[in-house]
Amino acid sequence: MKALILAGGKGTRLKPYTTNFPKPLMPIGERPILEIVVCNLAKVGIKDVIIATGHLSEMVRLFFKDGSDFGLNISYSIEDKPLGTGGPIKKNKNFLENDSFLVMNGDVLTDIDFQKLFDFHTESGNDITIGTAYREQYVDFGVVELDKDNNFVLWNEKPTLNYLVSMGIYVFSSNVLEHLPKEETFNIPDIIEVLSKKNFRIKGFIHKGYWLDIGRPEDYEKACNDYEKIA
Repeated sequence: MKALILAGGKGTRLKPYTTNFPKPLMPIGERPILEIVVCNLAKVGIKDVIIATGHLSEMVRLFFKDGSDFGLNISYSIEDKPLGTGGPIKKNKNFLENDSFLVMNGDVLTDIDFQKLFDFHTESGNDITIGTAYREQYVDFGVVELDKDNNFVLWNEKPTLNYLVSMGIYVFSSNVLEHLPKEETFNIPDIIEVLSKKNFRIKGFIHKGYWLDIGRPEDYEKACNDYEKIA
């Protein structure tokens, strides 16, 4: 199985750290975020990886080179303009065809078992498998429920809401490539919503272990603190 890693963002929510330094190379422990990602992929036997990069891409390429130091064959897809999360799939269609492939964000810290994810995708006969995880959201207000006539029904004081969220990790079967949008720039949810209406087989793989999307300064701080626990 091949992998496409999405690492083209500017990391604007992590400024000023990412002003002159690419987010994928932000260190977690003693290693960059993206190094942790690619090494985890190498552990499950993935050999061919393409990194979609844009902001300060030359620094990413200088660090990973051809991937041989990590037991991988790494190539690069350079984005002159943002393509969203789906655009890089279309841009690298020829690289990804002929087999199922993994697409994931390059700023995800997780202990997901990629082999179990791949097996689930294959054994379920899925066209798309979405890696998912549970998240809780604390609401610091009293939540009021009214009926259609605005009569009071329920008061829920400062509830904690539970959601099943996307981990930014997906497995696609190659037949999906024929149904990508015509647009050059689009996002993965666009693909999923369209193909769901066409009755493609789309399932979620629920990961109950560790997962953190490193998007904000507080997420980065947590990742640094947590890394030793899951490394």
